[in-house]
Amino acid sequence: MMYIEKATPRHARGILDIYKPALENTAASFAVKAPSIDEIRLKIEHTIVRYPWLVYVVESQVAGYAYANIHRSREAYQWSVEPSVYVHPNHRNKGIGKSLYTTLFNILTYQNFEKAVAIITIPNEASIALHKSFGFEHVGVFKKAGYKLGKWHDTSWWELNLRNNINSKPKTIIPFKDIEKDQLNNLINGS
Repeated sequence: MMYIEKATPRHARGILDIYKPALENTAASFAVKAPSIDEIRLKIEHTIVRYPWLVYVVESQVAGYAYANIHRSREAYQWSVEPSVYVHPNHRNKGIGKSLYTTLFNILTYQNFEKAVAIITIPNEASIALHKSFGFEHVGVFKKAGYKLGKWHDTSWWELNLRNNINSKPKTIIPFKDIEKDQLNNLINGS
């Protein structure tokens, strides 16, 4: 059985099992110390108040996850989000990342967010290809943005307009916690 659902603290172990090796062995995340399961649980609880966090479950195991978070803290940035997606190495190249992002962007659009800003440590051709497939446009490179694993890393910045008419006055953001259960199920199931 395979499906996408809203992440809850009970998914923390599965999320950590995916995130920890990516954090420790790559520069995909600029975090340098793996969080505890309790820290992941708290992050989920804190994030899902305003932003979506989704898991892709295969045979009762978390095979991937995606979430959005604050891009910048100043008030005028509130309509922009920073999405992230991670897929377990055993489940890559099966469309899981694409399914998670499709659902995530549908929810973000419903919530009235206007722009997604993806920051990709380079090189990472798989992530760049995924973002391009959604229509993200490259806007620049931040040279030597972070030091990890004994060297400096550049980040590539990408943007996606989530709504068609970004020139109009933005609508009020609907917090993720306020999306009715039936509506969330429709957004997750593509209805």
